[in-house]
Amino acid sequence: MEQRQFLLSQNDIPQEWYNVAADLGEPPPPPLHPATQQPCGPEDLAPVFPMAILEQEMSAQRWIKIPDAVMEKLALWRPSPLYRARDLEKALGTPAKIYYKYEGTSPAGSHKLNTAIPQAYYNKIEGTKRIATETGAGQWGSALSIACNFFGIGCTVYMVKCSFYQKPYRKSMMQTFGAEVFPSPSEKTEFGKQILAKDPECPGSLGIAISEALEDTVHHDDVKYSLGSVLNHVILHQTVIGLESKKQMEMAGDYPDVVIGCVGGGSNFGGIVMPFMADKFAGKNVRAVAVEPKACPTITSGAYKYDFGDTASMTPLLKMHTLGADFVPPAIHAGGLRYHGMAPLVSLLVDKGMIDAVALDQLDVFNAAVLFARTEGIIPAPESSHAVCEAINEANRAKQEGKETVILFNLSGHGFLDLGAYDAYFADKLASTAQAEG
Repeated sequence: MEQRQFLLSQNDIPQEWYNVAADLGEPPPPPLHPATQQPCGPEDLAPVFPMAILEQEMSAQRWIKIPDAVMEKLALWRPSPLYRARDLEKALGTPAKIYYKYEGTSPAGSHKLNTAIPQAYYNKIEGTKRIATETGAGQWGSALSIACNFFGIGCTVYMVKCSFYQKPYRKSMMQTFGAEVFPSPSEKTEFGKQILAKDPECPGSLGIAISEALEDTVHHDDVKYSLGSVLNHVILHQTVIGLESKKQMEMAGDYPDVVIGCVGGGSNFGGIVMPFMADKFAGKNVRAVAVEPKACPTITSGAYKYDFGDTASMTPLLKMHTLGADFVPPAIHAGGLRYHGMAPLVSLLVDKGMIDAVALDQLDVFNAAVLFARTEGIIPAPESSHAVCEAINEANRAKQEGKETVILFNLSGHGFLDLGAYDAYFADKLASTAQAEG
């Protein structure tokens, strides 16, 4: 029988996170205080984040130990499986070998729980009573609600309005774990009220939702803010994906020529790619490809500069690829990829020529998602389907060139709560990027 699954034991769960900042050869550009234009110190961000998170955010230490309490929760589903997509290979008639790391086995159905658990844990031990956050399509809000439930912390989620109504069962999932959920822009914050006064039909954006969550945080002494992507500590926590993948690729007897992930803020992509970047720094020939939607082409069309992470200009200035903090993309179904900025670490590596990026149309992405489901039996989330689509593109190029390319991509979540998007696709109601922008 052809081997399809490559499974690790629980003893193989990484016990340390890998910090790529240690291997960059230079410190990453620091966040700047918007009033002074000077680098932010921990004291500037302490009202928003717990100190342990700030230490990780600014750390240049290569390996950071995962706390035992976090390991206990990660062991609920980690290590996650690696699969060889043999039926997809056959359907494509490609000589390429296609592997995918599947993060949809977590209780949240996505990779987001990898960072939600440590963030909730560090908040708990520092006395936080409630965490406020934003979510796009709901994967992050679902994960944080689970993690806050584990550690007995309140959770408030501001969910981008278009996704709030496109994906109602995400809200139900969050409420199951005790979170309160509001469509953003909302009437719960002054900034939300301002946006609604200008545009009552505003579909929302992650930038707006971040502003609402931050406003909630700074007005309550016992509340901290939590971010599910973009920042250094989030990518740090997600490196369990790539660290496991490297062991599993060794089990398979292969090493990837290309590693692929979808990008919105950069967390799942950074999680699988950064451990392979360590190999690239050491001279290994491996490509990394970040895949984003044409409706929100942050890397491929955005400028690399300092910008705010939110629409109300409440965050520090971050050096990143950005479309502008006031950018509101079309209401595509890949809600988790509708962010104006990109993780500073990912942006820096793009600027250094270490990471490539492509932008895809959502119709092409759903065509690929359906082919993947019909061959491999997993319905991918719309976000993850961008990685699926580019993996298929790579496999087709390998076929044209007659190369046995080894492809690894991160299937960052399942699409069971995104079936409304598939309904629209099968009813020919899913707009192409040009139509959505029109």
